[in-house]
Amino acid sequence: MEINYLSAGFVLFVVFMVAFVVQLSYYWMVFGRLAFFGSNATKVTAAVNQEAVSVVISARNEYHNLQRFLPLILDQDYPDFEVVVVNDCSDDESAEFLDQLARDHAKLKVVHLRQSLNFFQGKKFPLSMGIKSAKHDLLLLTDADCYPENRQWISQIADSYSPQTEVVLAYGPYERQPGLLNKLIRYDTLHIAIQYMSLAMIGKPYMGVGRNLSYRKSLFLRNKGFTSHYKISSGDDDLFIHQVANKGNTGLLVSDKNRMVSLPKQSFTAWVRQKRRHLTTGIYYAFDIKLLLGMYSLSSFTFYVSFAALFCVSPFVRLQPEPLIYYGGLVLLFILRLVSHWFIFSKAAQKLGERGLIWVYPWADIFFIIFTPLMALSNLLIKKPKWK
Repeated sequence: MEINYLSAGFVLFVVFMVAFVVQLSYYWMVFGRLAFFGSNATKVTAAVNQEAVSVVISARNEYHNLQRFLPLILDQDYPDFEVVVVNDCSDDESAEFLDQLARDHAKLKVVHLRQSLNFFQGKKFPLSMGIKSAKHDLLLLTDADCYPENRQWISQIADSYSPQTEVVLAYGPYERQPGLLNKLIRYDTLHIAIQYMSLAMIGKPYMGVGRNLSYRKSLFLRNKGFTSHYKISSGDDDLFIHQVANKGNTGLLVSDKNRMVSLPKQSFTAWVRQKRRHLTTGIYYAFDIKLLLGMYSLSSFTFYVSFAALFCVSPFVRLQPEPLIYYGGLVLLFILRLVSHWFIFSKAAQKLGERGLIWVYPWADIFFIIFTPLMALSNLLIKKPKWK
């Protein structure tokens, strides 16, 4: 029995150390790219690149959000832009409101979809109609339940383009509200942003968020839009970016000011439904992206499990060092990983203007290590959620 316990303890220790090294490598070598990145929009300035812009929004039954937030987008401080809103078969007061607003604002173009010609669920069809209706090549995409924090949202995105740039990835946070659920949602959003922005910085862009995303219409048409993944209800942002973005054509806007803020879900059930929908696209990523994301998630899970298991197995290891040294060493490594996580996430959050989460990091990290795989498993067993 001692030999078996010795073997188990040794294997667990090796697993723990491998997970520890992998975790620190991700934090300091990958996510550190974003944490220590010099913000490319540290102050609000007048637009340098004044290329005409088309803002595209797809909306279904979003009357109240359009009423609140669309005027803020139309009020952007930019010399030449239009806002294209696709009213996707809404049965509320959206159509009347949009038509009235369009009469008062020359910059607003409304596309009404009266009949559902969308044979597959999701917003890819209405979004495609909006993009094809846009008259400018530079597109800026967002959602109806989002609002810009200042009047320079368009100008800062436009300034992020160089002659080679065809895609710009930016951050889309959720509104800060009281409550535990809101903290979980905002932590999850920050965590995802740290991953996709950091990987883009090492030449592996694989996703963006439709709340704050920009690319060229010519790029969209050249790649035949969403046709390669049209049957998948989600993925108008991440699967398309995964398809067309590369190291040479992708830019990043890292700023604590250029934030297109979205309204968060108000119930745990609604958020779970949204989270499950977002997780349906990951299986379609390229192998190298799945490997990078998988290694990170697996090492996180393995780190916690092996740490706990070593406290159970170690008392039976006859050749272990003095208990104080042994347990002290384990705790020290655990704290080192915890501090690395806290420091890198805090720096990245500061770059992106995400505040009020500093004490959330440790327990939210453990929560999502358990919660995310459960959501992925539920997608295999339960019918996929639909977009509205």
